[in-house]
Amino acid sequence: MSTEYHALIRIRKWDLVPRQPHMNVIRSMWLSKHKFKSDGSLERYKARLVCNGRLQQVGVDCGETFSPVVKPATIRTVLSIAISKGWDVHQLDVTNSFLHDNLNETVYMYQPMGFRDKDYPDYVCSLKKSLYGLKQAPRAWYQRFTDYVLTLGFHHSKCDASLFTLHQWHNTAFLLLYVDDILLVTSSAALRHQLVAKLASEFAMKDLGPLSYFLGISVIRTKSSLFLSQQSYATDIITRAGMQSCNPVATPVDTNAKLSASGDMFHDPTLYQSLAGALQYLTFTRPDITDAVQQVCMHMHSPMQSHWNALKRIIRYIKGTSSFRITLSPFSSPSLTAYTDADWAGCPDMRRSTSGYCIYYADNLISWSSKRQTTVSRSSAEAEYRAVANVVTEICWIRNLLLELHQPLSCNY
Repeated sequence: MSTEYHALIRIRKWDLVPRQPHMNVIRSMWLSKHKFKSDGSLERYKARLVCNGRLQQVGVDCGETFSPVVKPATIRTVLSIAISKGWDVHQLDVTNSFLHDNLNETVYMYQPMGFRDKDYPDYVCSLKKSLYGLKQAPRAWYQRFTDYVLTLGFHHSKCDASLFTLHQWHNTAFLLLYVDDILLVTSSAALRHQLVAKLASEFAMKDLGPLSYFLGISVIRTKSSLFLSQQSYATDIITRAGMQSCNPVATPVDTNAKLSASGDMFHDPTLYQSLAGALQYLTFTRPDITDAVQQVCMHMHSPMQSHWNALKRIIRYIKGTSSFRITLSPFSSPSLTAYTDADWAGCPDMRRSTSGYCIYYADNLISWSSKRQTTVSRSSAEAEYRAVANVVTEICWIRNLLLELHQPLSCNY
């Protein structure tokens, strides 16, 4: 904690001011966590000073708070291009990313516990820069980072707000931002060294080397392929559910039954919601469970015992398939191929249909979805047309994304 505190003092994070009656003062607290390596071993202990942003008032000490993150389909598309072109993919680490941002609002915070000023113990901190826990902290970091990379010659993507592209003569670079996790794809090592040096001069940033572990996803690259796996994350879900000794099943869902909103309430909704949310993130590399996860997530607000049984079946399926992974392979003639289908009136309560699609970029699966339609379809043909409309929308978006990346293609439907 002492190291963290003195680091904040060195960068003049706040000024001490007398407390006034009109001030909305928020609490500060220390959070301790363990930082782990990609193999699950302990890397270091870390203490961080954070604010209790729940006490902030919109229009008083915070304004806009939304901060975009890169889309999963964008990540898979860029990685497909990188493996096909033989380009470098490196991960960058930003130290205390939220501490680099300037605040546009006036925010007051109590002095950190254990580090109150002896001369002015009743003063409060007037924050000059952002701090973890503030509602506007992610947005302030995103805006600060965006403003700087644009000065380096990057262009802001119109298809994905967290994608930045650089095209200079024969040099190409893609930069993907997910809060403070950054992927840098470059066509040459010289360009990578140049960009990393410029970013490090502005932010406390370092090159972690070739991509191997990103957002909880293990990445293995060979000469011919790139593999994305969440095996460690899947094992953690099984442990959280207390199902380490369960028997695996061959399918993630019972196709002979549909989930209904009727039945006996499940006794622990919080556990259900936690595991359902965790399964949602697992679909980043597991399209085979997307439809089953979508079904259980439809009932997170009021889970029944039947919903819990369906969720446990998904976990039993994961137990036997935790090593499954997505493979991205090189290609010579890029094209888009899409498949779509609809389950007409599949919902037993509201009779709404479910649309699903998957899209391949050459032989690489880059986008998939399973989603309940918003209205009731009066025929199977109407349900199918709605499904087609959904996949065409996604194809148009991917096509525009590839145009921004300067990648020619032909589409097959």
